[in-house]
Amino acid sequence: MIRTTLLLALLSAFPISQAATASTHDALRTVSERSGFQSTGRYDEVVRLCGEFQKAWPKQVKCFQFGTTPEGRPMLALAVNARGALTPAGARKAGLPVTLIQGGIHAGEIDGKDAGFLALRELLEGRVAPGVLDKQVLLFVPVFNVDGHERFGRWNRPNQRGPVEMGWRATAQNFNLNRDYVKADAPEMAAMLTLIEAWDPLVTVDLHVTDGAKFQHDVSIQVEPVHGADAGLRQAGLAFRNGVVADISRQGSTPQTYYMSFNQLDDPSSGFADTVYEPRFSTGYFPLRNRMTMLVETHSWKDYPARVRITHNSIVSTLQQVADHGKAWMQTALEADARAAGLAGQPVALSYRTTDKTTMVDFQGYAYTRTMSDVSGATMIHYDESKPQVWHVPLRDEVVPDAQADAPRAGYLVPAAWASTVEPKLKLHGIAYRRLDQALHGAALQTYRADKATFAATSFESHQRLKTEGSWKPEARDVGAGALFVPIAQAKARLVMALFEPQAPDSLLAWGEFNNAFERKEYMEEYVAEDVAREQMAQDPALAAEFRHKVESDPAFARNPRARLEFFARRHASWDERLNLYPVMRSDVAL
Repeated sequence: MIRTTLLLALLSAFPISQAATASTHDALRTVSERSGFQSTGRYDEVVRLCGEFQKAWPKQVKCFQFGTTPEGRPMLALAVNARGALTPAGARKAGLPVTLIQGGIHAGEIDGKDAGFLALRELLEGRVAPGVLDKQVLLFVPVFNVDGHERFGRWNRPNQRGPVEMGWRATAQNFNLNRDYVKADAPEMAAMLTLIEAWDPLVTVDLHVTDGAKFQHDVSIQVEPVHGADAGLRQAGLAFRNGVVADISRQGSTPQTYYMSFNQLDDPSSGFADTVYEPRFSTGYFPLRNRMTMLVETHSWKDYPARVRITHNSIVSTLQQVADHGKAWMQTALEADARAAGLAGQPVALSYRTTDKTTMVDFQGYAYTRTMSDVSGATMIHYDESKPQVWHVPLRDEVVPDAQADAPRAGYLVPAAWASTVEPKLKLHGIAYRRLDQALHGAALQTYRADKATFAATSFESHQRLKTEGSWKPEARDVGAGALFVPIAQAKARLVMALFEPQAPDSLLAWGEFNNAFERKEYMEEYVAEDVAREQMAQDPALAAEFRHKVESDPAFARNPRARLEFFARRHASWDERLNLYPVMRSDVAL
């Protein structure tokens, strides 16, 4: 295993030298470049190149470790700036935007690593986009999922053309990091969020290779905010997207601005749909921080040289866009921060949906047939790449808010018993909160009780997810000292609501962090419940009449002995009043 000590030894071995001046510096060429972009190197190459770039440009490049993987490998990043602003404090002092280029979150989709090192060398040599590194700090993470990268082998992605060998989609702990941004289970994600909180990138680019069908288009470029999050930031997001699309189109690419996956599996005629991703994804997460993010998805059926070229062009274009507009976009982002801090009491979208409104588009595909397979017994599609074909198909591209909630007027309150569940997440996301030193007695709060709680049948990303139906209602509650108060008046207000609103798709509740609160622990034996029921009916004729009416009017209830006894158990003093009570409350006053 590559460990931290090896990294430090490698870096200390590189003496400071004069800046490199030409691409003849053979030490800066990747395995991929040497192979004509047929292969990709192992992670020891990333360690070596990180140090070599710092050695060649000691005043412009800093190689540093920002985390350690579960298998003990260093997570490396390169900070790059022509003016030597190579720390978060340096970037802030210089007033420079930070652009984060992230490769290898899915380590089998490794175009970003090789394209990023190539672009970085050309930028530092002044061969492409001269001057862009004067106007921003580039933060380059060649491989996010390092342990997955080293699960190296042929055919790790059988529906992808090259490189010869590649890494694995998930981490050593089998986490999909691009489902982990909000819940932040993986040590790698904790390290990444700490990096993000320190540097506060204005723009993040997440480099992928798409799965899916065969067609002629070579890349998808998706940017947010465009459809969602802060309305004032959407124009900047749209300008960013349009700029990159225009740049790479001039260089021969055929980008689309939506993910090119059919509405119905293996049926091109069903067309496509644009969307806003949940915050478990990079493209859903960063807009909640009022920052811009771009998803680059090269097409898996293009060969590796083509995909690396397209990714390289997308990186360079991004840096040019930030150089040209970054100062203005930084101001727009700060204004979005201020608007978010004033969201108290206002409706906020928690999720989005694509409407059925369609536009017919011409999409560059191939001739295909759909026939019944004698292997799978299902209809299978076969493409003929020798016969280009234009598909005239529907595109659903109207995206509107779906689940919404009014922001609390002051904030959320987490009882001390649950603080240890919530506090680490708040710290990782850089969310402001405070701990209450004194107990509250009869505080006027809002509580959420689930009328219905449904646990997922299977595990997803190591969690049993939970879906509830219910609503917030006023209630006086006692709250002990040590509770956490999370104010809504902060720049990350949308992220706060994404964590705490029960109906938010990636809330802590939805990820099952509070499942215990929705599990019944205390029971009454049935023979005791029978006696209790008879005593209650004898003492309360109205209750007895209500029970008889329910038996007569609700056949399902009448046939269910457990439900009939529970009717009375819920009205007994032994019933757990905390059952299905969400252990997070809302407050209209700051605490």
